[in-house]
Amino acid sequence: MKLVMDLNKFTDISKNFIVQAQTSAVALGHQSLVPEHLLKVMLDDKDEIVEVLLTSCGCDVETLHNDVVSALNKLPVVSGSGSGHIHLSKEMAQVLQEAVNLAKRHQDSYVTVERLLQALTIIKDSNVSRILIAHGVTPQKLESLIVNMRNGAKADSVNSEQKFNALKKYAKDVTEIARAGKLDPVIGRDEEIRRTIQVLLRRTKNNPVLIGEPGVGKTAIIEGLAHKIVKGDVPIGLRDMRIMSLDLGMLVAGTKYRGEFEERLKAVVNEIVSSNGSIILFIDELHTLVGAGATDGAMDASNLLKPALARGEIHCIGATTLDEYRKHIEKDVALARRFQTIFISEPTCDDTISMLRGLKERYEGHHGIDIPDRSIIAAVALSQRYITDRYLPDKAIDLIDEAASRARMEIDSKPEVIDKLDRKIMQLKIEIGVLEKESDESSKQRLTKLKDELEKLNVQSAELSSKWQAEKMKMSKMKACKEKLDIARGDLERAQRSGDLAKAGELMYGVIPEIEKELKEHEKFTSSLFKKEITEHDIASIVSKWTGIPIENIMSSEREKLLRMEEEIGKTVIGQDSAVKAVSDAVRRSRAGVQDAQKPLGSFLFLGPTGVGKTELVKTLAEFLFCDKSALLRFDMSEFMEKHAVSRLIGAPPGYVGYDQGGALTEAVRRRPYQVILFDEIEKAHGDIFNILLQVLDEGRLTDNHGKLVDFRNTILVLTSNLGQEILMNNESGNINEESVKESITNVLRSHFRPEFLNRLDEIIIFHRLNKEHIERIIDVQFSILQKIVAQRKLEITLSSDAKTWLINNGYDPLYGARPLKRLIQQQIQNNLAKLILANQVAEGNKLRVDLLDDNLVIHKIS
Repeated sequence: MKLVMDLNKFTDISKNFIVQAQTSAVALGHQSLVPEHLLKVMLDDKDEIVEVLLTSCGCDVETLHNDVVSALNKLPVVSGSGSGHIHLSKEMAQVLQEAVNLAKRHQDSYVTVERLLQALTIIKDSNVSRILIAHGVTPQKLESLIVNMRNGAKADSVNSEQKFNALKKYAKDVTEIARAGKLDPVIGRDEEIRRTIQVLLRRTKNNPVLIGEPGVGKTAIIEGLAHKIVKGDVPIGLRDMRIMSLDLGMLVAGTKYRGEFEERLKAVVNEIVSSNGSIILFIDELHTLVGAGATDGAMDASNLLKPALARGEIHCIGATTLDEYRKHIEKDVALARRFQTIFISEPTCDDTISMLRGLKERYEGHHGIDIPDRSIIAAVALSQRYITDRYLPDKAIDLIDEAASRARMEIDSKPEVIDKLDRKIMQLKIEIGVLEKESDESSKQRLTKLKDELEKLNVQSAELSSKWQAEKMKMSKMKACKEKLDIARGDLERAQRSGDLAKAGELMYGVIPEIEKELKEHEKFTSSLFKKEITEHDIASIVSKWTGIPIENIMSSEREKLLRMEEEIGKTVIGQDSAVKAVSDAVRRSRAGVQDAQKPLGSFLFLGPTGVGKTELVKTLAEFLFCDKSALLRFDMSEFMEKHAVSRLIGAPPGYVGYDQGGALTEAVRRRPYQVILFDEIEKAHGDIFNILLQVLDEGRLTDNHGKLVDFRNTILVLTSNLGQEILMNNESGNINEESVKESITNVLRSHFRPEFLNRLDEIIIFHRLNKEHIERIIDVQFSILQKIVAQRKLEITLSSDAKTWLINNGYDPLYGARPLKRLIQQQIQNNLAKLILANQVAEGNKLRVDLLDDNLVIHKIS
């Protein structure tokens, strides 16, 4: 079928509907294209404009659709050679012509969807007009609705529909959301809201931009302003104004062709301008305007807004971070001068506690969990202390939210005690199933015993499950009660605002007291299977999961372990009791919470000759804290001898390769703030490295190449050095007293390190030379490690006293410490053992013994 009418006068959406109507007619096997086909595809497509117009006329869209389908089913169906060839019916031609006439009458350049719908109602004596009028859709109603919807806009492009109701499509009404009671209360930001109102009331440059770090509450200030407008608690100049929050993503989405984005944004601006100053446009993340929608040769969103801002035709509030403002807005001076900056600072801990108290009821109602005041205080204190890369109140709110979410999840999930019982029951059932196949007497006795035990456990499980369901039901009722109370309070506020005193009185003196009474009854019950409220421990647990810092309440088993720390570490680190004690004290201070909050947990300089256990102590400390010897951050400072090596720690400066990657030290600590950091052979580092370390040692923080602050307050810093080892080696006989040795070593350190560096260290620990007694204990440690390794192959190995004496004599070297001993065990024992295993001379279950033969170690098979 070919239409005789010029469809170039129709918008893209109108053309698409006409083509779809033709396709539908062919698919249904009809001989002609009638107006019912067009109405059906318009209803099938669920076009927003069509649905809004029909609904506004009081029409039930689904019933109308059914009536149109029924009318089409009555049309004759053509099959065979004649099918697929259709013609334009007289009524359809009249509809299209009437739509063109309507467009001309209203000075439109193109025929839009709403004019097509209006034309369907105008054609007299047509079946489709009768159906529409029967559903309350008349030409007069549509005309009035179209005028209001267009708000004076003309259809001057093929995408004209996108311009109508642009604000409704691409923005949300914050004041309407506040009026519906769907916004959280805003507390403690009165000064910032007052400042925003002050700027909005100015004659020129009345466009405030809120600048602050992420999470400090910039968007919340706009919500607070919306609350004030709804309550009428604003100057006359702002009363009855609407705050529309622009969704830039929606504005850009689906813009395939050049000019579509600009057309949408221009429609938004035109609607705001035609509102005569009754709309305030709020643009969150204002910096996204710069470059948004820009293609080759096209303007971005910021340039499209500038003229309206310059003429003062629109009120606009922006919100962005300081970094983004400096990076995007400040560079565009013409845009920046249109706005008045308002800096939003991070609230204090006390202010944040007040904010959380105000939000408490909302979160209690949502989760059905009580949030006591002590948990709120803990959330603020712990988030401020341990979560340093985020800002209040956002991080404290998230802590409360997640802790309540976890508590709610535990209520809805099966309690641990019931879960353990069910697993025990399952295990018994499996065992009973196996024993039932056995016929011997002992199996029968065992079977009887297990059946009795199973019966008892089933009864116990049923009782607990019943109790759990009952308690869960009570908690659900309490949650529903809190939600009802929240809704009732919102209704009361709206009734008072609208002046409905009768409803307000009913709510205040009837409904709300009744709900509160019911809630008190529900709150009386005590649960034995799960918690009704979140505790400080729950908050600490969430912080630990976020940061990896163990700040939960110290368990009794850990208390004992911490008190015996010297003994635990001393099993591996031999002969260095003073060093072990100093490190143990630092860990205990941090876990007990009496550490200086502005410094690292501990900073030590380990001095001594090679092979005496400096690095081994650091590894053992990491294993003690994290159950993993490799859980430490190690830097070999011989790799940092050049001046430019500093950039490897904190990141390359802008313009250099690696700027985007960050520093090896700063990034590692940012990702894992609780760890041991080892700077091995610190004396080999370049002098500029010490400038970096000064800030870490003194204030427990460091700024990386991106200007971000990295928190080192939960790290233990260990620096090792071989300086002064000649003094320790010269005192092999031990004739010089320890004070003299320490003074001599201190003089060496002063000649190499700056005083301010040495003064910032918690302790300088001298590792002493090992003697033969220490070597004997080290042999025990090393051999026990070997025994654990061979035990995995189901072998046993022991060491004779003669072999041990030989290892002491040959593995002891005052100059190199314990390292020659490790090499000797590897060469004399591990190498020979490997040969025996590979030659299949030993098998699983064999017992081996290391002995001395002709001044060499040999391995004998005992059994």
